[in-house]
Amino acid sequence: MGRYSRLRRIRQLDPQKDFEQIYRWIIHYEFPEDYLHGTSIAFLRDYGVPRISRLLDRTQEFERAGQKRYDDTVLLTYEMVREGMDSEHAHAAVRHLNRIHGRYRIANEDFLYVLATTVVGPKRWIDRFGWRRLCEQETESLALVGRRMGEMMGLSDVPDTYAAFEHFHDAYEREMFAYDPANRRVAAATLRVLASWYPAPLRRPASRIALALLDEPLLEALGFRPQPRWLRTAAHRAFRTRAALIRLLPARPERWPRTPKPRTYPFGWTLDDLGPHWAHSRQPGPLHEETPPEDAPAPVASAAPETPRQEPR
Repeated sequence: MGRYSRLRRIRQLDPQKDFEQIYRWIIHYEFPEDYLHGTSIAFLRDYGVPRISRLLDRTQEFERAGQKRYDDTVLLTYEMVREGMDSEHAHAAVRHLNRIHGRYRIANEDFLYVLATTVVGPKRWIDRFGWRRLCEQETESLALVGRRMGEMMGLSDVPDTYAAFEHFHDAYEREMFAYDPANRRVAAATLRVLASWYPAPLRRPASRIALALLDEPLLEALGFRPQPRWLRTAAHRAFRTRAALIRLLPARPERWPRTPKPRTYPFGWTLDDLGPHWAHSRQPGPLHEETPPEDAPAPVASAAPETPRQEPR
């Protein structure tokens, strides 16, 4: 298979009908590592919003089990698309995700922003550091997968195009980015997770390189100073060199998809492994598009988020 053979096939597809297939090609074949890099940057962007980072800081999940928290977030997205977004497995994954989030009172716009970062973040990373830019069909497929996830989660006003996701993403950041001590604590915990993937002598440089890739508004909101110009330039050139080398490699064959390799689950995982342990004691409710059973108890609205219970180490 030629390096651009899959791209030619993608350009012949209609993202409105084939967005799931195109999305799988993006995350498993064309840009598996770059998609994860873009998702990692998306995590950091979430922490620039004080009311998001305060909730995460209060749960202490990143402090106590940061690698698991990172892996679970990536894997839940994978589980939603693994067998198709209309499959029972995808529905079970979303019900599990809603069960976790249902413990807290989270504004619809905050959910939408986090969702938007998983659409806009990978797109911008791939266009900047990938071996090629995303084509129009790939870009819209990212947005359509994001829209479907939002609909399944029961969110309102979910954007339906990439341009709409990007507009919401940027407008939200202009309004909501602000420094808070919780921002820095959660971001520092996440950077420690990312740095732990490298040998001890490389962990500090790895953290500095990650910061060198962040824009100044985000750095300011997280409470970090910009890295020196020489380091920002060197990091950018290193990733562009990597892209040039990948461009010379043959396309990943269909029989060899890149699948998640989470450090938390070296021997595999099930859906029940994902998320905090306390989530399994909560009864999952029906999806927004499902009809609840007749004998299901009516949901009780709470006036304030439940105080997170400390998990055993």
